Amino acid sequence: MLTAPPLPQVRGKLTADAPLAPLVWFKAGGAAQWLFEPQDADDLSAFLRGLDPAVPVMALGLGSNLIVRDGGVPGVVVRLGKAFAKVAAVDPLTLDCGGGASGILVSSTARDAGIAGLEFLRSIPGTVGGFVRMNGGAYGGEVKDVLIDCDVILRSGEPVTLPVADLHYTYRHSELPEQAIVVAARFRGRPGEPAAIQAEMDRISASREASQPLRSKTGGSTFKNPPGEKAWELVDRAGCRGLQLGGAQVSEKHTNFLINTGEATSAEIEALGDEVRRRVKAQSGVELEWEIQRVGRP
Repeated sequence: MLTAPPLPQVRGKLTADAPLAPLVWFKAGGAAQWLFEPQDADDLSAFLRGLDPAVPVMALGLGSNLIVRDGGVPGVVVRLGKAFAKVAAVDPLTLDCGGGASGILVSSTARDAGIAGLEFLRSIPGTVGGFVRMNGGAYGGEVKDVLIDCDVILRSGEPVTLPVADLHYTYRHSELPEQAIVVAARFRGRPGEPAAIQAEMDRISASREASQPLRSKTGGSTFKNPPGEKAWELVDRAGCRGLQLGGAQVSEKHTNFLINTGEATSAEIEALGDEVRRRVKAQSGVELEWEIQRVGRP
């Protein structure tokens, strides 16, 4: 148990047995053994430095790209609050963004500063920390194209700044150190007119609204697009549109989205995803890879 040895003192908020279902988009899953909401980066650094190295640590953003299994998450879940949600222009083309800032806030701040090229972040339901870790992307843009560097707190508690080259980005993947937490990042765009930037953000927003089940309890895009293929088309061809398992369902609107129709368990959602993967493999021979993270104990 984490109480032996005792946890380090904190200035932020530390909660035992904290329910995670309310904090994730699927509204399902178990509790965190400990949920830590640090007051600032120094608080997080000191906590991790004093924490038993055997205790696992994971970061939680907006909870959009995540299945928290029903048995909960052992160790410490770190959630970055308002102190990490600030975004400010540091020069005419560069934004300094807290790890807890949303894509909407980043893209809106870029618009106000006349910085184009970050509009795609408007469409990703997550925070800067998650974008950086997963090389988030949509509508023709990817984080690797706009990131300069990021500030992270390593599991040891050491703060480091990593340039984009050190992350070795590929599609929806980075080599960010295991259990490291992104507390800030610098994004660089290009000169643009606020009205044109807003028009592009509106186009992206309307496209998402028309094609994705945004008003449902979902986790966002479920599977990565295989090379040369679109995951939703493979799922559709395998006859999985509307497929249901307990309270979990493949969206009728967009087949690369799973939805919780009411009281689905995380086990049902994950099992449905695995059944979709099985059917796609049988129908097309393609092995779909999860894009949604699955964490915790069954």
